Amino acid sequence: MFKFVDKLEHGKISRRDFLKGSAAATAAIAALNLTGCSSAAVKEESSKAAGTTAAGTTAGATSAPTAEAAVEHSQITDPEPEGKWITAACWHNCGGRCLNKALVVDGVVVRQKTDDTHADSPDFPQQRACVRGRSQRNQIFSADRLLFPVKRKNWSPDAPHGELRGKDEWERITWDEALDYVAAELKKAKEKYGNRSIWGRGTEAIRLLNLFGGCTRDWGTTSRGSYTLTPGLVGIPQDSGNDRFDTRNCDTVIMWGMNPGWSSAGNPIYHWMQAKKAGAKFYGVDPYYNESYTVLGAQWIPCRPSMDTAMLIGVAYEMLKLDEAEGGIIDWDFLHTYCVGFDEESMPEDAKLSENFKDYLLGAYDDTPKTAEWASELCGATVEDIKLLASEMRKDKKVALVNCCANGRTANSDNLPQMFMVLGAMGGHIGKPGHMTGTMYHSRGGNVGYALVTAGGTGVPSIKNAIDDCVNDTELWEAVLSGKYNFTGGSAKSGTSEIRDIDIHVLYHGWNAILQCRDGMTKGIEAHRKVDFVVCHAQFMKTEARYADIVLPINTEWERPGAILTGNREILIFPQQISEDLGESHSDQWVVKELAKRLDIDPNEVYPISEKAQYFNSIMGCKVADETDGKTMGPLVTITQEDIDEWGVAEELAAIEIEVKPQEGKIGLKELLEQGMYQVERYAGDPYTHITLSDFVEDPAANPVETTSGKLEIYCQKLADTVNGLGWSEIKPYPTHIRAEEGWEATQEGDYPFQIFNPHYLRRSHATLDNVQWLRETWPNPVFLNASDADKKGIKDGDTVLITSPHGKTLRNACLTERFIPGVVGLPHGSWVDMDEDKQIDMGGADNIICGDWSTGQGVSAWNTAICDFEKYDGDALIPDVEKPMRVLEF
Repeated sequence: MFKFVDKLEHGKISRRDFLKGSAAATAAIAALNLTGCSSAAVKEESSKAAGTTAAGTTAGATSAPTAEAAVEHSQITDPEPEGKWITAACWHNCGGRCLNKALVVDGVVVRQKTDDTHADSPDFPQQRACVRGRSQRNQIFSADRLLFPVKRKNWSPDAPHGELRGKDEWERITWDEALDYVAAELKKAKEKYGNRSIWGRGTEAIRLLNLFGGCTRDWGTTSRGSYTLTPGLVGIPQDSGNDRFDTRNCDTVIMWGMNPGWSSAGNPIYHWMQAKKAGAKFYGVDPYYNESYTVLGAQWIPCRPSMDTAMLIGVAYEMLKLDEAEGGIIDWDFLHTYCVGFDEESMPEDAKLSENFKDYLLGAYDDTPKTAEWASELCGATVEDIKLLASEMRKDKKVALVNCCANGRTANSDNLPQMFMVLGAMGGHIGKPGHMTGTMYHSRGGNVGYALVTAGGTGVPSIKNAIDDCVNDTELWEAVLSGKYNFTGGSAKSGTSEIRDIDIHVLYHGWNAILQCRDGMTKGIEAHRKVDFVVCHAQFMKTEARYADIVLPINTEWERPGAILTGNREILIFPQQISEDLGESHSDQWVVKELAKRLDIDPNEVYPISEKAQYFNSIMGCKVADETDGKTMGPLVTITQEDIDEWGVAEELAAIEIEVKPQEGKIGLKELLEQGMYQVERYAGDPYTHITLSDFVEDPAANPVETTSGKLEIYCQKLADTVNGLGWSEIKPYPTHIRAEEGWEATQEGDYPFQIFNPHYLRRSHATLDNVQWLRETWPNPVFLNASDADKKGIKDGDTVLITSPHGKTLRNACLTERFIPGVVGLPHGSWVDMDEDKQIDMGGADNIICGDWSTGQGVSAWNTAICDFEKYDGDALIPDVEKPMRVLEF
């Protein structure tokens, strides 16, 4: 085993076919000529990679390649060795979750490939893996895998030396020692301070802690931002676009802050390409002109971060004026039939204010008409572009006005999803073929609708938490430090606020990346150093592990029996075990069951059935939509008595009152697992096409939306009452421009003249895969600077730049480009923090070192609202990330 890991660290491999898999992305970068934004090897290879198929296999072993190797191995010449292709989990949270398969020879993964289960076509596309998924074995069998339990050298139960977290050295310990330490610290905290003093995260850890008497939790808006609460209260579903076949009916597609080609690099961008081929005109409203807009030939309309609501309001005003001048712009029948609150004549019965949206547009309440000129000053778009969008939104065009939640991850944006709906409603672009308004989140980009195939449950019963304390993510670290937080009932839906005392002494990191990926990492590090004890489940020495006392080595999905995955409404993926546990790693479930024994808890209460039985039950419960009516769900998998006997889990499931018996479905179990995926075959005119809110538009009386009025609420009293009741900031019941905390206005006043936001990046999925050397070499993670802004500061392409915000400092090498608008900096999301403790500068480019942790509205994590300054760094130049030592623990 360990000789194998050593070979992985020092082996020589080719990445030629790895680059084949990234052909579209690398070709786009080459075309854009982003000097300094990608490695020389990528630039050299990109022109060769262009035009190759994304369905090719990835060859080689699993260590970092050299540029010379990429040129030398220009094609795969070795014959495929004899082995077995096994479906491999790609479980990371990019939203894609495409099909990956691993070729296993004598227990070793030697190659990967993606979907070849059927011929590829736009109607029935293969579920092709992206560069991240194809590099997975470079992660799973990496030299920096954590193989043993470890403890900080200077930690002991009596002298924790919390100030050394993140600085200390590590020592190997046994599993018994590690588990005994963790159990003892949990018991100590419970006895001295009560269960509220223990914070926990991760499904498995929470199950254990719930049985132990409960724990403090956290909640947040995460990726959806203000699209978490607002859409449901105003009448729009969270995902409110249409099915991918219907996008081909659009005349115009306005993508507002979307980059599916990077964020969810599977089929979403391919679906949008079909709309383009069908004749749709694309616009991209965004602080930067990204790769997806390039592929789609979108016209770029710049908009500053956090200024989206102001721009939408300006477009609405111009639609109103254009309709008065020309007619045919606003769908007044739609506004008065399906909406309330647009004007004085359509106010809802529960309105507390004698105000409406139309009069706000006209300036009736503040003597400021919301003209294109007014909006332009705030959002940075030209007056002409704002008026252009107003014309494009006209009712006689089929328009898709869509976003992917990025603009909702901003401060004071609670009215933004409502304003998005308002603009769509003004043109009547809701609930009809070719018309759609709202969010197309993650892999649902270009393909919204009910699931056509669904997984069964694991059979594991839930366990109630006896502790109701639940801290909003934006307040979590401050709660640890100050001992106070705003209790809202565990979500924003309560609309209530209660300031509570809290005294947290233990941080239990199960499956999560909350220190790396939540608000205010600088304060988070301080909080980790304050508490008595930190334990972390980890596969690598990631951020949460580095700031822990005890780190428990966890296996990956490739080392487990399997768990059903899905990436879009048409597929289920059925991964299987690829390898045995590496080193002494175990699953999270094994860990918490072993801890249960030491906490006087019956392990079978934590997990009453094995992971294999859970997987079988999930497969047994899979359902698929009937191909005749498209909606009636029936069994997916045919299971025979022979299958039941072979799996040998019937008795386990019977013990928790789940009956296992043969059943008839669409596909046999063995065939399904051999294929590794089930995909519903689609075709134009099939019964599965989905138009969001079409039932409501066809008959609003019979199919009201779930609002107080039963209609779309342009004036929504419940939204205002709920958000205002949370106590963080206030909004009106209708959309208005609100100055954002640390938004554009702040750059005009203080020491931080630039806005900075955090685009998702192809190198990783959030923070996952950031340690993969192939990806580090291919995607160097620069800071993107507008070329004119950089020139004024004497910064050239490739220079090391110090980025400073009110919350922290970080270094990155500069990539100069005109694709980011002046005054805006782009720092890719998710890079692992690498703090220089002496200088108090992060050397890793971690975005959340720069972001703050204040709360607004519905408790939004406002990662895309931040301010900064930057300068050429006067210290040593930053070496490329790929040249940094890997976080390998050697004993």
